[in-house]
Amino acid sequence: MRVAGIDEAGKGPVIGPMCIGGVLTEKEKLSSLKNLGVTDSKKLTPKKREHLAHQIRKYAQKVYILEISPGQIDELRKVMTMNQIMVLGFSRVLEELQPDMAYVDAADVNATRFGEKLKAQYSKKYPEKARSLAIISEHRADAVYPVVSAASIVAKVRRDELIKELKNKIGIDFGSGYPSDPKTRLFLKNWTREHGALPDFVRHSWKTAENVLK
Repeated sequence: MRVAGIDEAGKGPVIGPMCIGGVLTEKEKLSSLKNLGVTDSKKLTPKKREHLAHQIRKYAQKVYILEISPGQIDELRKVMTMNQIMVLGFSRVLEELQPDMAYVDAADVNATRFGEKLKAQYSKKYPEKARSLAIISEHRADAVYPVVSAASIVAKVRRDELIKELKNKIGIDFGSGYPSDPKTRLFLKNWTREHGALPDFVRHSWKTAENVLK
């Protein structure tokens, strides 16, 4: 049985892309992932995450990371909610992995509803496979199921890489990219003051960005 885990990194930041990670493995190899010591990526140091991401690829049948740019998020938010964007993104990862069973970290206050919407979206492209696909959608699944922890780790490592590349490219350390980070907010204010607009790597549809422009 092919089992997949899916989780995202970067849903909330005002700067940078969102990465949705998917890890596919055989059911009998799930214990190997657990033995690696995978857990919720937020509980691990960057160095430990990078090491584990490398190890995960050795045990996984397939690893897929969907990158959704700030511009894509802004465009989608004109016609749908962030929760709907998450359903679309997770479904896209499912399409790549095509598992027999999937564990997902629910991106909705109602975990069951998220799983149902995800299955419905997936069935639009693969109706036959969707019928037999079991989706376990839970909050904090990345702390419970090793295959979701693995997905959480590869997604976080990839987003961190992209953020590092971005900082190197512009030559400015803008902090974590999250709205709550004073360093990030100061960067947005300074950039807008200097350039008269926000850069394309910022999510313009975020309240933080709108407030800076005001």
